[in-house]
This record gives sequence, C-alpha cells and structure tokens, in this order.
Amino acid sequence: MNATRQLHDLGQSLWLDNITRGLLTSGTLSRYIAEFSVTGLTSNPSIFDHAIKNAGFYDDAIRQKALAGKSGEALFFELALEDLTQAADLFRPIYDATGGVDGWVSLEVSPLLANDTAASIKAATQLHARAQRPNLFIKIPGTRAGLPAIEETIFAGVPVNVTLLFSREQYIAAAEAYMRGIERRIAAGLAPKVASVASIFVSRWDVAVKDKVPNKLRNCLGIAIAGRTYKAYCELLAAPRWRKLADAGARPQRLLWASTGTKDPEASDILYVEALAAPATINTMPEKTLHAFAEHGEVKGALPIDGGDAEEVLDAFARARVDDAALAAELQREGTQSFDKSWNDLMDCIASKSEVLKKAAQAGRK
Repeated sequence: MNATRQLHDLGQSLWLDNITRGLLTSGTLSRYIAEFSVTGLTSNPSIFDHAIKNAGFYDDAIRQKALAGKSGEALFFELALEDLTQAADLFRPIYDATGGVDGWVSLEVSPLLANDTAASIKAATQLHARAQRPNLFIKIPGTRAGLPAIEETIFAGVPVNVTLLFSREQYIAAAEAYMRGIERRIAAGLAPKVASVASIFVSRWDVAVKDKVPNKLRNCLGIAIAGRTYKAYCELLAAPRWRKLADAGARPQRLLWASTGTKDPEASDILYVEALAAPATINTMPEKTLHAFAEHGEVKGALPIDGGDAEEVLDAFARARVDDAALAAELQREGTQSFDKSWNDLMDCIASKSEVLKKAAQAGRK
C-alpha cells in the first residue's frame, strides 16, 4: 500500500494545492484521484497567475472572452469557474460517497476585499451561486473584517474555506464565527449542515524565523504551532457548545494544513506531511510534495490529540525571543499583502495576455 493511501486510511484527506487547465485536460487530476487518493483541491491567485502566464492552455478562452468584451476580474472568474466546476465534477463521486465530508474544491474571493466585510459576503454568495456545484468552497480570509463575513456567509448557507489562519487563536476565532453562523441558522429554522474548513498555514512560520533561531530549532516552529492548534481543534469538537450543534445535525469545520511544501532545501521534502498526519484533518499540498510523499513518504503515526511536545517546543522559541502571538499577527498581515500582490499580478497578466491575443486575432481577420 502506498504512503498516500496509508494517510487516507488514517483518516486524513489529501488535497492538491493546485489547479490548471492542463491538469484537467491531460487526465492528470483523474490519475491523482485514482493513484494517490487525492480527494479535493485548493486554488489561489498565485496558482492561477502561474498557470496562465507559463502555459498556453488558457489562450483560446482568453482570446474569445477578450473579443467578447470581457476583462479583468470578470474574465478571470469565468476562467476559474470553468476549471473549478470541472474539477468539482471529478470529485463529486467522493463528495456523494462521504456525505459531503470530502470531495471539495475551493475558489477565493478577490483578496482586495480582505478588509471589506459587506463586499466579501456579496462576492462569496454570488460566486457560489454561479458555480452551481454543492462541493465548491468559497475562500474568505480569517482577518478581522473576514470573521463577520464568514459568519454571515455560513448563515446564508454558503460553504466557506477560511484562509490565512496562522495560530491557535486565529483558528478559534474562525471556528467561533462558523459556529455563530450555524447557531443562527438553527434559531431561524434553517438546516444546520453547512460545510467549512479552517486553513492553518504552516511552513511560513519557519521561513519567518529561519535566521533568528539556533539550528536545533530550525523547521520546528510551524509544526509546534500546528500541534497546539490541533489540540484546540480536538477540544472544541469535544466541548458542549459543539456537541449541541452536532446533535442538531451540524457537521464539524475541519482543520486543514496549508502551506505544507518544504521551503528549506536542507530539510526533508515531506517534513510537514509526515509530522502532521492526523485523523479528521486535511493536508493540501503542492504537486511536488504529493509526488515526493507518494514516492518515499512514511506514515509514522498520528499527531497526538494533546499536541504532543508542542508547548515545550514553543517555550524554547520563547526563550529564543520569538513572540509567537506577535508573529502570527505579522504573518497574517504579510499573507494578506502577498495575496493582494498575487491578485494584482494576475490581473496584469490577464490584461497583457488579452491584449496580445486580441490583436493577433484581429490581425488574422484582415
């Protein structure tokens, strides 16, 4: 049995952190589902920017849409929805077989809305309605402005992938926003079964402190933060507040490990996958990491529900003058700014490619 199947059998979902039109048209995504037990995927503006900039798979569609007068965000969301609805259909048998627990794809609202609660709610609702797929998450950042948007979007019955979470405290705030939305649905006589995942970014912690701590602490911070968060996740699911919602028919907001590709070339290329094997969670990983784990990964056991040695490791970082609370806030701010930049790069890419393709098409008609 290969390592990806072992991880799946442990109870952790393997999702691909990538989507391109080439993955779909070549049959590669279908192969990942069959061979690597991949049961979902996530996307973000950087992924689409890279796919559109570095391959010709989108050229025909961009040309046609540009000639029809589409541009900017409107053109991009048409492209993204074409890809993600096709991917959602590939995962639909998994979604149906698991009762909606697994088999999901994710689409992000514009990162430029991160500080605009009302616009985020409107965009999330509209994008989900356009997709017409039950297994499509809308990604909303777990920022100060994002939290009320998450609550309202869940209340509206739209599945949400909460992104840009970095700490236990940020996770708990997102979980409480989710529960408030479900509680309001129950109070209003609405069905409580609205899916959500909470995405904790892992490797960025280690990148942030790589030159600031002793060698023995390198590549340890992200895993410790994840362990601390996993303990909070397990405690939340055992708490009376959640048990009451579960008894009413609500489904848990699953914890998702994001940013799990190893950034340090001197570290194991499957460091975060092996360390964060845990039932009832999700690991979304880049293609390179997926292949590496399938090739030489090993499931060495599950992450302890008490977080293992997370607090001892975090105490060591505190002695090394790493303030994890301050760093979590900084990482979320930086993440928001990075997503803004990726979005703007994506819009520039679409604009320049649209112009080139449109001119070429018009010249060919003369």
